[in-house]
Amino acid sequence: MLHRPAFLLGYAGLIPAFAALGIAAFAPPEWRELAFRAGALYAGLILSFLGGAWWGLATRAGPERAWPLYILAVIPSLAALVLLMLLTPERLILLGGLIALTLPVDSMLLKMGLAPANWMRLRIPLTVGLSLATAGLGLVAVV
Repeated sequence: MLHRPAFLLGYAGLIPAFAALGIAAFAPPEWRELAFRAGALYAGLILSFLGGAWWGLATRAGPERAWPLYILAVIPSLAALVLLMLLTPERLILLGGLIALTLPVDSMLLKMGLAPANWMRLRIPLTVGLSLATAGLGLVAVV
């Protein structure tokens, strides 16, 4: 069971993403490039962090189920690395989409009995928030 600190710190983790979006959208032009890069890096770090969380949950699976889960757990870090190395506004929008695609994996881990009972109560709003902020940052950078 996830406890109150996980929810408080989880929601606080959306602050950097929405701050980057706000700065990129409304700050003077000299701040926009920094906000774009900072928001992109933050989103990539969080996507990688989610892979680490999946890795930790995979350790709870039996040996017969662990291999595919471990492989699945490294995909977020690799995807984030590639998109950040080749960063463009369009790829940042793609990164936002990839973040949204973590929800089915989170749901699967819950159904397998590997994630805490209230896992999706945390994961859904955080994933939707970060996905929207990240894609929005990419859209702001395009215009």
